[in-house]
Amino acid sequence: MSPEPAPAASGAATAASAGAGGGNRRLRGRCGAAAAGAFLVALLAVAVCSRSFPAISSSSRGGDCGCPGTRKYTGMVEDCCCDYETVDAINEEVLHPILQELVTLPFFRYFKVKLWCDCPFWPDDGMCRLRDCSVCECPDNEFPEPFKKPYSGLSLDNMICQEGKPQATVDRTLDTKVFKGWVETDNPWTYDDETDNAEMTYVNLQLNPERYTGYTGDSARRIWDSVYKENCPKYPSEEMCQEMKALYKLISGLHSSISVHIAYDYLLDESANVWGHNLPLLYDRVLKYPERVQNLYFTYLFVLRAVTKAADYLEQAEYNTDNPEEDLKTQSLVKQLFYNPKLRSACPLPFDEAKLWQGENGPELKQEIQKQFRNISAIMDCVGCEKCRLWGKLQVLGLGTALKILFSVDGENHLNQPLQLQRNEVIALVNLLNRLSESVNFVHEKGPSIEEVIKQQSSSTVQIGVS
Repeated sequence: MSPEPAPAASGAATAASAGAGGGNRRLRGRCGAAAAGAFLVALLAVAVCSRSFPAISSSSRGGDCGCPGTRKYTGMVEDCCCDYETVDAINEEVLHPILQELVTLPFFRYFKVKLWCDCPFWPDDGMCRLRDCSVCECPDNEFPEPFKKPYSGLSLDNMICQEGKPQATVDRTLDTKVFKGWVETDNPWTYDDETDNAEMTYVNLQLNPERYTGYTGDSARRIWDSVYKENCPKYPSEEMCQEMKALYKLISGLHSSISVHIAYDYLLDESANVWGHNLPLLYDRVLKYPERVQNLYFTYLFVLRAVTKAADYLEQAEYNTDNPEEDLKTQSLVKQLFYNPKLRSACPLPFDEAKLWQGENGPELKQEIQKQFRNISAIMDCVGCEKCRLWGKLQVLGLGTALKILFSVDGENHLNQPLQLQRNEVIALVNLLNRLSESVNFVHEKGPSIEEVIKQQSSSTVQIGVS
């Protein structure tokens, strides 16, 4: 494995180093400056051209027509059950359009979060340079009225028969009729107590996009250092069990996705407030390291598997915001997302969770990894940027919800525990899937063109050196 991803948001210094090709080639003198300038101009041209020409269908991309866009990533995504070509095609044609519309609707637009938290590990000394780091909270009259009502779901005791021997209990895992209303139940994979409403506030995610915030310095680096070194260490491949490897890849893939979104919506000119794509940053942080791209696809398929496994439950859920027209639209899009025939035929099992926890140490290993992930979720309280904390908490909760669906509710392990999700968990899960879908789409669109520019730039640099 290549080194773990560097902190995603590292400000202008990161952009400068990325623009120089990540520091792999040191160009000196006028020739070096000219080459670096040409590289930036070429990447800018890639960004402009991608917006100036109509989209090309997935069937005509790649090397089929003799074009230079030969695919770099082909074959099966490691440890998954779908190949890169299928993922890109299904994401572009089916998932990405549906998700983009779904997250703008009232039910998925408002997220309940505890923004002001004391860091349990060290004093919070992070600072953001930009006003874009702050979060605009919703007034009480903005978010949907049903969100304010107490949960009415049945308790777990009411849903499981407590009499008789365990082996005689009927397995109700993911029963299509199990949804009885949104419930208050804590997620065993995350640190925050999701049932504690005292310090929670609602945030309109559409008004608080995930983007560059200027969050930089030791505070930002310490977050990712703690995530990787203390809670998700990367052992030599021969020492890493399959479950530990999966946890590392999930965190790395999420980190890559965050980096992609920062590069996608970057403050190019602070004085003029000009935002746009930072393609050098995208290359330096993600595309330069194939493992990070691979882990992005892995995390996307992992979360997609959780969503498809819970499809029957989520299809019957109540998406009520007291806006009948929008709520009907939400229900329609949810069904399109979960039961799309193209998705079911092309990638019926994105990830096979049954192959994990199979050894005699499976239960103990699951507890250990669950503890590590809870620690990772707790670290989100230490993020010194409010907007970064918002999206960190949302996406970690979404990933924790995927873990809960796949591993805490599993008939194969005879847990005898029906699926119960909080409204906030579903909101986080779908928004996370959308974030990953956007990242996969952007990498698929920009990756080949950017890497072609890198090859040309590398060739030009060699010629300049010879001269």
